[in-house]
Amino acid sequence: MNKDLVRGNAIIGQSGGPTAVINQSLVGVIEGLRLGLHAAGIVDKIYGMRHGVKGLTKGDLIDLTTMHQDKLDLLALTPSAGLGSTRDKPDDAYCDRILEACKKHNVRYFFYIGGNDSSDTCRIVSEKAKASKYDMRCFHVPKTVDNDLMENDHTPGFPSAARFVAMACMADFLDNISLPGIKINVVMGRHAGFLTAASALARRRDREFDDVPMESSDGPQLIYCPEVAFDTEQFAADVEAIYSKKGRCHIVVSEGIQDKNHVPIGAKLIKNAQVDSHGNVQLSGSGALGDQLGDLLKEKLTPAGGKPPRVRADTFGYIQRCWPDASVIDRMEARRSGRFAAQLALHGEQDGSVAIVRTHSGSSAWLGSTQGEAYASDYKRVELSAIAAKTRHMPAEFLKGHNNVSRAFIEYCLPLVGELPGFARL
Repeated sequence: MNKDLVRGNAIIGQSGGPTAVINQSLVGVIEGLRLGLHAAGIVDKIYGMRHGVKGLTKGDLIDLTTMHQDKLDLLALTPSAGLGSTRDKPDDAYCDRILEACKKHNVRYFFYIGGNDSSDTCRIVSEKAKASKYDMRCFHVPKTVDNDLMENDHTPGFPSAARFVAMACMADFLDNISLPGIKINVVMGRHAGFLTAASALARRRDREFDDVPMESSDGPQLIYCPEVAFDTEQFAADVEAIYSKKGRCHIVVSEGIQDKNHVPIGAKLIKNAQVDSHGNVQLSGSGALGDQLGDLLKEKLTPAGGKPPRVRADTFGYIQRCWPDASVIDRMEARRSGRFAAQLALHGEQDGSVAIVRTHSGSSAWLGSTQGEAYASDYKRVELSAIAAKTRHMPAEFLKGHNNVSRAFIEYCLPLVGELPGFARL
């Protein structure tokens, strides 16, 4: 333990979209503090912010110092943000109020669980504390189903959401071959396609090799990520090529697909669309994109004088974030991320973000045997500025053409989601 640690209180908040494992991180921070700084008499109280920094500035806090371990263990297995979350993006003046609230409650250790905006809040508050000569240590704990944080192999929350997408697409594909037609599923991911790409795990892996023709694979046969320009004419042609042969087509589309000029397709197709506080067209809470793409296909694929094809669309929406069947790896890593943040404080770090590092690839998960290496990960501290307000995108090696993902992505993602069921086919 560093001898220069300042005595005071610790506070923890959750921000942004909830996940199936964000409470694992919360409990991890609490456990790490209890075993370290609290046990050493450095941290007196461990507070939780109700609804993130919004609650902090209003003094809406909960004392977590002596919460029984049984309740913590149950909380860790509970999806969504136990403390409540916020979408606030604090500006300079807002961060002044955050710092004043911390001073009022003698907070010397500040932990914020969230995505890139949350890390930016952490960075600004840390800089303001240093400028005012108030000794407060600020740490960001990663969280996001989008998997779009820089410096991380992957982020807590993504494996569980990816597991949901994969299993939902497994079942939905079987539905599609039972009652054939064209089916479109819209998946979260405004700027990064990792979660959309996870739908590829629904395919039978014994056929998913680069030398197997696309038409012989299970669905989804077409996967569109925002990293690749989306062309509506090409989209219609892609669907027609499969539908004309099979009489059905299974499609997964990212909510953030955009054209070659980086204009979101949702903004182009959805008429009178609602926008959020940042001017972005509402995507996750609306089925409009799927409906518009469905109407587009009916228009393009209806033969002269004939009937339009049967097209249906679902938007997975918010349900994919907190489905209570979390990946085992995700549970473990989210909790350990929280504990690691508390250890950074114990070792005297002034600030930083936690990043997950993959140390063993987990290739045996792909092979379905004991061959290859088991998956393993570790944690490291990275500068807040390396993550704050930045977005990670799917690397080129994870993409295959304009409507598919590569085997490299499957090998990357499969160990994270855990064992998936196998279904019989007649």
